[in-house]
Amino acid sequence: MPVEELIFPDRLKAHQQKIKQVFNEVSKVVVGQTYMVNRLLIGLFTGGHILLEGVPGLAKTLTINSLSKALHLDFQRIQFTPDLLPSDLIGTMIYNQNASAFEVKKGPIFANLILADEVNRSPAKVQSALLEAMQEKQVTIGESTYMLDLPFLVLATQNPVEHEGTYPLPEAQVDRFMMKVYIDYPKKEDELEIMRRMANMSYSDTVSKVLSKEDIFSIRNEINQVQISETLEKYIIELVFATRRPAEYDLNDFAPYIQFGVSPRASIALNRAAKAVAYFDERDYVLPEDIKEVAHDVMNHRIILNYEAEADGIKTKDFIEAILRKVPIS
Repeated sequence: MPVEELIFPDRLKAHQQKIKQVFNEVSKVVVGQTYMVNRLLIGLFTGGHILLEGVPGLAKTLTINSLSKALHLDFQRIQFTPDLLPSDLIGTMIYNQNASAFEVKKGPIFANLILADEVNRSPAKVQSALLEAMQEKQVTIGESTYMLDLPFLVLATQNPVEHEGTYPLPEAQVDRFMMKVYIDYPKKEDELEIMRRMANMSYSDTVSKVLSKEDIFSIRNEINQVQISETLEKYIIELVFATRRPAEYDLNDFAPYIQFGVSPRASIALNRAAKAVAYFDERDYVLPEDIKEVAHDVMNHRIILNYEAEADGIKTKDFIEAILRKVPIS
């Protein structure tokens, strides 16, 4: 059955218009950073958690806050600090003297949209508390397990790990993020506009709500119906295997530096993200360019280089670019 029969054209156009409206609403507060908003929406519409990394002051937190205001979703911001406890995230059991029994006090993780701000400022035991929620969409408190309300999405920010007072995220948690997006400094013209807005102390703008839960689930269904050919499915697999066995793909210059390639989660994420890119471009089929566009964000945090790579100045970005050049589409 062709995709045209599966996706209702009128409803598709309405959703496309709402997505553009979300960009417009966020731009009322955040100047530039269209790329960041695009990646956050890809995560929202494909059920993938997003990790944003960049130095302080690049509007990571402001962008997520602004996006949350454009959605009819429960939103919680959790500021990660060195003294944060796992129970501060997921909740705990408290004793009710009137009822003479223990009761569950749920934590802020019980929301649709979680902003894990500066997630790398808390030690591993706190970061690990997110693992079950991110993967299974559930939380265990005491002996009971509680399902989280869907959609559930973790949007995390972190400063570069070389900054003082930060902790590297556990590899198991990093792999659960669909994409890790590096945020760079704004362009000159964008920074000029930022300066003009923020220097005006009376400046304020409000973000209108655009998307409901029903819209989000409908868009997810429409993205799921975007077609990807068997050729491109095999291309994704070849990209993934090139990270694990670089010598077999004429990537001998990088082979000595690879400790671990990407996990199977990468192939799933490449497929979903590429479909979302095609959908945003108002197409019902995936092109090779869609896969290449998201390859860096999907794979950069999943490839683990050894110490020799750091000593020789080898970057993950260079390895991914070499893979995209070497691996053919057959």
